[in-house]
Amino acid sequence: MRHLRIAPNWLRYFIVVVLVLSVFFRFVNLDRKVFWHDETYTMLRLSGYTTNEVKSQVFNSRIISPESLFRYQNINSERDLSDTIRSLAMEDPQHPPLYYIIARVWVQVFGQTFANSVIAVRSLSAVISLLVIPAMYWLCWELFKVPLGICWIAIALVSSSPLQFAYAQEAREYILWAVSILVSSAALLRAIRLDSKREYIQSPVFNWGIYSLTLALSLYTFLLSGFVFIAHAVYVIITNKFRGNKTVKNFIVASLVSFLFFSPWLLILMGNFFQFEQTTAWTATQIPLISLIQSWFLQITRIFFDLNSNLDNIFGYFVAIFFLILVGYAIYFLCLTTNIKTWLFILSLICIPALPLILPDLLFGGMRSTSERYLIPSYLGIQIAIAYLFAYQINNGKFKRRQIWQVMAVLVISLGLISIVVSSKSETWWNKVVSDGNPQVARIINRSQNPLLISNDAGINYGNVFSLSYLLEPETRFVLVQESNSLSREVKLNQTIFILNPSNSFRREIEAKYGLRAYPVYVDRYYSLLELGK
Repeated sequence: MRHLRIAPNWLRYFIVVVLVLSVFFRFVNLDRKVFWHDETYTMLRLSGYTTNEVKSQVFNSRIISPESLFRYQNINSERDLSDTIRSLAMEDPQHPPLYYIIARVWVQVFGQTFANSVIAVRSLSAVISLLVIPAMYWLCWELFKVPLGICWIAIALVSSSPLQFAYAQEAREYILWAVSILVSSAALLRAIRLDSKREYIQSPVFNWGIYSLTLALSLYTFLLSGFVFIAHAVYVIITNKFRGNKTVKNFIVASLVSFLFFSPWLLILMGNFFQFEQTTAWTATQIPLISLIQSWFLQITRIFFDLNSNLDNIFGYFVAIFFLILVGYAIYFLCLTTNIKTWLFILSLICIPALPLILPDLLFGGMRSTSERYLIPSYLGIQIAIAYLFAYQINNGKFKRRQIWQVMAVLVISLGLISIVVSSKSETWWNKVVSDGNPQVARIINRSQNPLLISNDAGINYGNVFSLSYLLEPETRFVLVQESNSLSREVKLNQTIFILNPSNSFRREIEAKYGLRAYPVYVDRYYSLLELGK
C-alpha cells in the first residue's frame, strides 16, 4: 500500500486548509449554542452537588433569581474533587469520572481566563478534539503502514466531520471517548506488530502496558468502551486463528490488568445498579420502526454533511442514500483489496459496538441506537474506510477516473466544512435535543414585563430550568417546586407568569390558585411553555 500517496499537490494544500479551518471553527462561538439539559448536569457534577441536594435547597416554592441557580453550576470552595466523584457514583454511575475530573481541574485552572463558565468548560472539549488528529493518524498508520495518503485523508475527514464538531463544542465526555478509542486501538495494533518481530525494540510488557493503560482510560471515559474491547478481542482471536499463542496471551493479560484498574468503578456500578437502570430507562422508549430506520440514515449522513435538518424532504433522502451507498461501497472495497488484518479490524470497529444497540431496538423495541454519541466507534471506522477508498482511487487507474475520485473526495470534505461553518453560527443544533427550543422560549420570556417562571422537577424540567437560567434576563424570577409537592407560595398578579412544561394536574392546580387560564405560547415535541391570562 506504500504507493497510496496524495496526488496531485493541490490536494495536499486543500487538506492543510481544511485542517486549519476546522481547528479555527472549533474555538469560534463556543458560548453561542444553548447550554443544554445534559451540559447543566455536567456543571452540577463539577460543582460537587447532587440533584437531591439541589431539589431540597431550590425546588421549595421560594422566589429566586437566575443567580441563585448558578451556585450549582460553578465550582466553589464548599465542594472538592471527591464530591464530584461522589455525585457521579450516587446518581450517574453510567458516567465514569475521568472526563469530570479533568473538566473540574480545567475549569479551576482556566475558569478565570474566560468570559463565562460556558466557554471555560466547552473549551476543554475543543482542545481535546484536537487530539483526534494525531490519534487518527497513528491508527491509520498502524493499519496501512502508509506515511501519507490514507492517514491525511482520514484526518481531513474526521476534522471536517460535522458530527465530531458537534461534540467538540459540548461539555460532555464524548469527544474524549473518541480520542480514547483511537489511541487504544492504535496501541493494540502497535503491540501486536511488535510482538511479531523476532527482536524486541522494546519490552512486550511496555508495549502491552500502553494498550492496557489506554483501554483502562477509555473505560473510565465511557462504559460503552466495553464494546470496543469486545471488537479488539474478536480481532485478536480471529487473526491469530483461535490459537493461544504469545499475542493472545499477552492480550488476555493486558485486558485483565485494564479491568483490574477499572474494577473500583465496576463495583460502584454494581452497587448502584438500580440508579443506573433508572437513568438509562429512556433508551427503552418505544418508537416506530420507520423512525428507527430514518435515524440510522440520518446518522450516517451527519458523519459527513449536516445542516441541522431531518429526513423530511426528497433532497434529504437523496443525500442520505448517496452517503449510504458511498459507505457501503467503501466497506466492500476495503474487504476486497486489503488483507484480513486490515479489513477485519475496521469492520469489527464498525459493527461490534453497534450491534448491541441496534439488535435490542429491533427485537424488543427502544431507541438505544438513535443516540449518535453511542455509535462514535462505528463512525470512526466508517471514516477510515472512506479514507482508504479515496486514497486508493485517486492514486490508481486512468487519469479521468482519478480526477473523478479527487472531485468526490474534495466534495465530501467540503460538505463537512460547510456544515461546520453553518453550525458555528447557530444558537442550537440537533444534539441539544430536549433543550432545542430553549432560545426561543427565553426570547418569549425576556420580552415580557416582570416575568416569573413556575416549574417543577418532573422529567426534563429540572435540566431545562438550569439551561434557561443561562439565557434569561437577571430580572426574571423563578418559583420551583418538587413534583410531589403543591405550589405553596402566592405570586403577585402584576407579574407575567409562565409555566414550564406542566403536567395536566399541575396546570389545573395553578389555574385554580390564581383563577386564570393557562394558554400555550410555545410547544414542541419535548415540552411546552404556558402563560397565565384571563
